[in-house]
Amino acid sequence: MLFRTAFLVVALSSFAAAQRPLTDRLNERIPAALAASAAPSVSVAVVENGQLVYAKAFGKADIEKDRNADVNTRYAIGSVSKQFTVAALLLLAEEGKISLDDKVAKYFPKLTRATDISIRQLLSHTSGYEDYAPQDYIIPDWKKPMTPQRIMEKWAMKPLNFDPGTRYQYSNTGYVLAALIFEKASGGPLSSFLATRIFGPLGMTSASDCNQGVAADAIAYTRFALGPPRAVPREAPGWYHGAGQLCMTPTDLSKWNIAFMNKRILAPASYDEFLREVKLNDGKSTRYALGLSVAEGDNPSYSHSGEVSGFLAANRVYPTRRVAVTTLSNADNIGLTGALLTQIADIVLSPATPAAETERKQVEGILTGLRKGRLDRELFSPNASDYFSGTAIEDFRVSLEGLGAIRSLIKVNEGLRGGMKHLIYRVVFERKNVILNIYVQPDGKYDQFLVTEQ
Repeated sequence: MLFRTAFLVVALSSFAAAQRPLTDRLNERIPAALAASAAPSVSVAVVENGQLVYAKAFGKADIEKDRNADVNTRYAIGSVSKQFTVAALLLLAEEGKISLDDKVAKYFPKLTRATDISIRQLLSHTSGYEDYAPQDYIIPDWKKPMTPQRIMEKWAMKPLNFDPGTRYQYSNTGYVLAALIFEKASGGPLSSFLATRIFGPLGMTSASDCNQGVAADAIAYTRFALGPPRAVPREAPGWYHGAGQLCMTPTDLSKWNIAFMNKRILAPASYDEFLREVKLNDGKSTRYALGLSVAEGDNPSYSHSGEVSGFLAANRVYPTRRVAVTTLSNADNIGLTGALLTQIADIVLSPATPAAETERKQVEGILTGLRKGRLDRELFSPNASDYFSGTAIEDFRVSLEGLGAIRSLIKVNEGLRGGMKHLIYRVVFERKNVILNIYVQPDGKYDQFLVTEQ
């Protein structure tokens, strides 16, 4: 009776939580994630049913000056910029000025294997050109001004890392070269084209090259190991032309996400081209289209992350659900933006029902108990209770208690097997991700509760 009363209380409180507005749930989840990350700030925008429904910033845009971040604070979006370079090239293709199957030799014949590499391969990271910027921290060279032409001459005249089309390997070099091809074919600068043909029509008033800084911009920070945020220099002009050069607010990036879902700027056929996965020569998957990672499943998505000195970005769109989530932060070397995006998407895509929330809370409660060396055997079948010997419970405690706070607990799959419900949960801790492999009998008893490293 005591257990049933407690269960009813949990169910009722879970039902109340599920009825809270989206804004309330996000206002609770985001500050908690920010505090756990030690980043100075995070700014978030959420699109639901094709409309912006949430935009808010938390934390400090500038620690030294005690300046709060707000919805007008601009962040560097890093490689999320790549899709805008793709869009510019597709618009040129619609005008008949280029083809994505043009070879690099048509524009820059002296580059390595220029007759064998297409623009499409540059945009899908299958060209073989070596990435000039693989580091996740700012190196001395990046503090000195550079020109895109010099990047092209230095890195696109080296021997290829592999034959074109045989491998996928991320390369900023390909995007600098793609931007230079755009400018040669169009006769004008990429930045002006983006402002005129995309940012202006969509009302993206904050969007521009990061070198055109404004007072409302967030300051760049990094962390050394688990230390405090430290101000860090930005890359000098010229380093990320076409590959990661843009700054904007999450709200303006959301305007682009909405336009993409509505196929507003480009022709419908161009959007199909945009999202078509590029396969390798042998037919193997790359899970990458043109400037976008693509994922299938119950909720198909396209996305990209971004990182430049002092900034991280994550942007994902679920077109069949007409949902998009953007998270931007002014700190690199942290795990905030991607993990937070996943948490927010889980809230938006899977609104908590009383039953689902009760299940999640119970799973979290069992996991929390095991981290403290405790197990409520009334929740488990005889088989599972036998599995959880004293040694097993102690190993669970020792191996899990040091992982830090739970940042998210998300159900990634549900099925049936052996007459039982089969649940797979992903748990994101501060220090490691794990998978919960669970079986639940028809009477609600847990027949399995395994933890494996992701």
